[in-house]
Amino acid sequence: MLDELGGRDEPGALDELGGLDGLDAFCTQALADHGCASASVAIAARDRLVLTRAWGHADLADRRPATPETVYALASVTKAFTATAVCLAADEGLLDLDTPVPGSHRWTAPTPRQLLRHRGGFPAFYNFHYGSGPLPIDIDRYRTLVREPGTEFEYSNLGYQELGRLVEAVTGRELGTYLAERIAEPLGLTGFGFGPAGPGAASVARRYSAGGEPYPACHSGHPAAGAGWATAGDVALFARTASRLLKPGTAAAVNEAVPINDQLGYGLGWIVSSGIGPVVRSHGGGMGGVATMMIDLPERELSVAVLTNSTSKAARDAIVDRLMGVLAPGFHRGLIDPITERTRPLALAQGQWDGGIATAEGEVGLRLAVLADGRVEVRLADEAPVSVPAVASERWDLRAVGPLQLPTADARLNSPSLGLELRAEGDLLVGRAVAFKDGDREGRLGAYLVHPCELRAC
Repeated sequence: MLDELGGRDEPGALDELGGLDGLDAFCTQALADHGCASASVAIAARDRLVLTRAWGHADLADRRPATPETVYALASVTKAFTATAVCLAADEGLLDLDTPVPGSHRWTAPTPRQLLRHRGGFPAFYNFHYGSGPLPIDIDRYRTLVREPGTEFEYSNLGYQELGRLVEAVTGRELGTYLAERIAEPLGLTGFGFGPAGPGAASVARRYSAGGEPYPACHSGHPAAGAGWATAGDVALFARTASRLLKPGTAAAVNEAVPINDQLGYGLGWIVSSGIGPVVRSHGGGMGGVATMMIDLPERELSVAVLTNSTSKAARDAIVDRLMGVLAPGFHRGLIDPITERTRPLALAQGQWDGGIATAEGEVGLRLAVLADGRVEVRLADEAPVSVPAVASERWDLRAVGPLQLPTADARLNSPSLGLELRAEGDLLVGRAVAFKDGDREGRLGAYLVHPCELRAC
């Protein structure tokens, strides 16, 4: 039946699921509380949708309401689709998950399995372009490994873009075409699309920044990591049924997750819980104007999709918590969200280090002084020094962020802050300098650009 809020439930579905009384009022209030334009929710049981609902507006300017048929940008939920494509190609004998990715590289080539698990050695990266014409930031400038493949987890869009290129090379099809033909069509995902603007303006949710400004079509250098579009129903059905497309051994391998922490690990395109509580498979997504979540509960044969068209994740998270509190007793956020790396007080002795940041345009000078009060003074190139707080973490002996503009053409586009993550090695501080922008409450989301950095005590 269809109600006035834009929803469809199978008869008796809410009784079967244990009841979700007050869901409409809760979600409407969550959108209002967190300034989110709209949300769409779907629940699948076994191989059918049992609940689809939507609230708010897909487009605020023309007051177009969101409906269960509204198509949303998926952001990183796309990774699970790309991972399924890689596994399908492996099942067809077109690639081997444990053979290094072919091609000419400047590094020891990672395997598809390592890339799928974010253990391919690539750093974090994202770039977005909101105009026409070629992307101003060349992703190849940043396709450099920062560690030996297979050694550590680091969430990386670069790795998934490598996988997208691999699928295209071995299948002879564009990735979007392969996803449509081999995944969307067999599973009946009628709203699925792939690309910068979605499958049709009339059905697509317009994306809004945390400050409420609309986003235009968005191009990136890593579409395989985040350029999918779908309805909430499509996502819930995919979560429940995609494994049927794969050979049994491959489907089992998808859930063989290497631990990230003591509560969850990352498998082949899915986060898989391992801590106390129900078994949960999930993947979230976030970028400018997008906050999404896909959850599968294999023990209950249920899946959930929550899609929103706002950068802020607050409304998404509130709705996820409400649904999971009913559907999965014992659920807690540690089963779907990797815990942020724990910090500790800075322990480096006072002193000064001098060196540079390696960029595609040459080295940029950097001088750092550790002060007595848990702060560091950072001087970039010939700019005035800036004093900022610093901490340490499990992986880094120094982490700091400051309002420092890396003077490269890429960073000047829309990455006005600088983050330092450095590890002490004798008289050296070795690690990375990251040019980025913190959110989009003012303007649009920028790029996240990682550069090697090395300083020597002086």
